[in-house]
Amino acid sequence: MKILAVNAGSSSLKFQLVNMPEEEVVISGYIEKIGLKDSFWNTKVNGEKIKGERYLKDHGEAVKVLIEELLKYHAVESLDEIDGIANRVLHGGEKYSESVIITDEVINDIKELTKLGPLHHPGNLAGIEAFKEALPNVKQVAIFDTAFHQTMPKDKYIFPVPYEWYKNYGVRKYGFHGTSHKYITEYMKDKLNKEDVNLIICHIGSGASISCVKDGKCYDTTMGITPLDGLMMGTRSGSIDPSIIEYVSKESGMTVEEITNKLNKESGLLGISTFSDRRDVLEGAMSGDEMCKLALEMYDARIAKYIVDYYIDLGGKVDGIIFTAGAGENSDQLREDITNRLKPIGLDIDLEFNSKIAGFKEIHEGKISTDKSSIDIYVIPTNEELMMVRDTYNLVK
Repeated sequence: MKILAVNAGSSSLKFQLVNMPEEEVVISGYIEKIGLKDSFWNTKVNGEKIKGERYLKDHGEAVKVLIEELLKYHAVESLDEIDGIANRVLHGGEKYSESVIITDEVINDIKELTKLGPLHHPGNLAGIEAFKEALPNVKQVAIFDTAFHQTMPKDKYIFPVPYEWYKNYGVRKYGFHGTSHKYITEYMKDKLNKEDVNLIICHIGSGASISCVKDGKCYDTTMGITPLDGLMMGTRSGSIDPSIIEYVSKESGMTVEEITNKLNKESGLLGISTFSDRRDVLEGAMSGDEMCKLALEMYDARIAKYIVDYYIDLGGKVDGIIFTAGAGENSDQLREDITNRLKPIGLDIDLEFNSKIAGFKEIHEGKISTDKSSIDIYVIPTNEELMMVRDTYNLVK
């Protein structure tokens, strides 16, 4: 059975075709700058990257390119070989606690939830509609980024604001990166041969979130009603005093929408250091740039703070702290700095082995803690696409 995993953004479309149940990636690719004159794509087949380019006015044309690539490189001989399409969708609200086959009702719900995911849902919906037109007989599945976190107890997801905001408008914590957190949780259950695992999962990429997994289910997470809450990120502020918005609006004349846009796209590492990529910030700090040093100090301190919060929530009984995603998997310096900050709770890592783990190095994963460490610490590459494919396979088979 062949399952196509799709992550459609506002101007991009990432895809991967996987043979199931073997979990063998047949072909993958990334189409960028949809709607712009310099649209292009990269396709990876048998380890080789092949670039193509032409103007793609919308997601419909991007899907046509995707289908052309599948046929051109014989990933499929016929489109009838595609058994299901896994679509990443940002927000499932309270209604969706698991992945579902897409129906007209599901599409309407995603449209309704666009008010909670205005930056992501238009692209998500454009991808779904384009595939609905191009491959009308193939079942599509919605994989919600919020689904994994719907097991949080009420005291963790309710904000301390007027309760009618929750009842009338759905104001609550939803959490994101759920597909990644779910993948790591399932991976660790298998690794430790234990269903009721207690984990602290640090998904640290351009976007970043930490989840507290208690007895194998999400107990708390850092992101809130939108992905803006929680940790300081590449361009997002993370948690701030909300009165800043009104104050800056009065002082600057900017609207709430303009300020929110800056909090999403011009804050975080970028707002402090002028660099959004942590690698650039680290390079600047090592060269003596004081603002880069400040940005790293703020960034790493916030990660350590949440780890301690969740350590307390789990009563100190933690089966593992896991670093995953871009910086989590690839930055030994980040892992070293954070674990050094957490020495008061007994963390200790093998510095030499930690320095050898990264996605671009020979060793991609492993336990970096020493025998002296109070908690086992792991680096585990996430695989959101595979988790999406597994969910879709189980629904359509």
